Amino acid sequence: MTALGHHLLVEFEGCDPVALADLEQVTSAMLRAAVASGATVVTHSFHHFSPQGVSGAVIIAESHLAIHTWPEHGFAAVDFFSCGGVDMDRGVALLKIAFGATKETRLELERGPLRTVRP
Repeated sequence: MTALGHHLLVEFEGCDPVALADLEQVTSAMLRAAVASGATVVTHSFHHFSPQGVSGAVIIAESHLAIHTWPEHGFAAVDFFSCGGVDMDRGVALLKIAFGATKETRLELERGPLRTVRP
């Protein structure tokens, strides 16, 4: 049996505050993470908050990749949901490097009703 989707919640700590505050850098890193994971990017939207912080999402054919940053705390929360053959680990590894995170915490959930996998 397997779930319809997988939802990965990642918290990055000890990040570079400058990277987390930069709208273009966060947008670029998130798009590169989606592509690195093998996802199909459909669209994206990101917003810079005043005085700091970035929120945004990359909509992928397989679902979504979203983020909110707190530069003042060196912290970013990432939400990666997929219902298809996406390598989330590759995308998360890219983000960890892009933000200079020193600590990563993960919570993985299976989503939707379970179904039987048939060969």
